[in-house]
Amino acid sequence: MIISMEQLAAFKALAETESFSRAAEKLFRTQPAISQAIRSLETELGQSLFTREGRKSSLTQAGQIFLVHVHDVFETLEQGKLRIDALKDLKEGKLTLSTSDTTAYYLLPEVLKAFRDQYPGVDVRIHCKPSPVSAEQVLSREADLGIVTLPVDHPKLVAEPLMLREDVVICSFTHALAGRKKIGFKDLEACPLLLLDRGSNTRTYIDQRLARAGFNPKITMELGSIEVIKRLVQLGFGLSIVPLISVQREIEEGTLKALDLFKKSDCRTLGVIYPKSGIHSLPARMFAGMLRDFLKPSG
Repeated sequence: MIISMEQLAAFKALAETESFSRAAEKLFRTQPAISQAIRSLETELGQSLFTREGRKSSLTQAGQIFLVHVHDVFETLEQGKLRIDALKDLKEGKLTLSTSDTTAYYLLPEVLKAFRDQYPGVDVRIHCKPSPVSAEQVLSREADLGIVTLPVDHPKLVAEPLMLREDVVICSFTHALAGRKKIGFKDLEACPLLLLDRGSNTRTYIDQRLARAGFNPKITMELGSIEVIKRLVQLGFGLSIVPLISVQREIEEGTLKALDLFKKSDCRTLGVIYPKSGIHSLPARMFAGMLRDFLKPSG
């Protein structure tokens, strides 16, 4: 059985007006078009839906039964439209992100605050995972977006660069190197280093860069938290190498000094990944746009 919305609209209008001419006016259609729609609907159903008495058209018993269900159809469609309109305004919805602990802690809060202020009805979930796992979650639709360290090469994913992710050496303001802006590997030879635990993305990346430079660091402490590392560096336990985004506040407040060690060309790139078929969730599309604007270079 194939019944079109055009037929249902004609039936509903005729039932409400009891007149072909008024039904045509209501739907901004011609009277013959309404007549054709009703005839084809009756043929499809195998029942007469109206009795004609002069210019008045009244529902038959079959028509009365059918009208109840037609009202249900239009009510359901109206509710669906309202839900879609609400989603367009982002009055409701869900957003699931997958990213690293570092990005979730140091980069996303301000963007999430702006997003929540604008779209308070959207539920946000964040999975803190390494970049390869984030990619898997986007592929499996467990996450709408992944905010990851690039490159992520997969034929079913789009990887869009967002920003350079710099790593810097940090020291206390009382350290002998605090007056410098840039240092070399030789400057680190006698300095105790506090680094993240082996196995973390940042530690793996730093180890690779130090190895390429032929530098064997004097690691005196390995920790699982950047926050703990920062506090110990402030207290003079040694130096550390951490993502710049993790120490922006301390640099601004003057509680830690950041020193350049690596070239800009060695920086990692942070990006957003999503299915090649596109960002299907409207909340995710809006968040991705907000993230791009937030990370766009000023000037």
